[in-house]
Amino acid sequence: MNRRERQGVILRLVREQELATQAELAAALHEAGHDVVQTTVSRDIRELGLVKVRAAGGRLVYAAPEHARPRELAPSFRRTALTIESSANIVLVTTQSGFASALAEELDRASHPLVLGTIAGDNTIMILAREGVSGTELRDELRAYLLEGAA
Repeated sequence: MNRRERQGVILRLVREQELATQAELAAALHEAGHDVVQTTVSRDIRELGLVKVRAAGGRLVYAAPEHARPRELAPSFRRTALTIESSANIVLVTTQSGFASALAEELDRASHPLVLGTIAGDNTIMILAREGVSGTELRDELRAYLLEGAA
């Protein structure tokens, strides 16, 4: 099996199973008929950009980068966003005066998997959702940032 095939199997495994360690991933690969050493698994994780996300049970497990929520956005949204509304495939975020451009740039840099792009003014950001993503879905995702970390 070549590297591309192995990495395809890894992506399938992390979608189908909750794998929290390199050892668990190596064991799952072995069960799928692919013998690998830990260094290969480690390199594949890095090359694929796998990230750890919290599973439903609270355990941190590997996920493909497109299934991760860019959590670094939460503090910025809590600090600057005032309202988040949607229409069709567009989300409109209002911020404190002068903060929209910086928040939009941060959102663009985070490569949020649901965001195609942003346009910002002084206190308003228009966010275009990716094809197949509704404005409501994206709005709800962004609103969750406002609550993240709040107690």
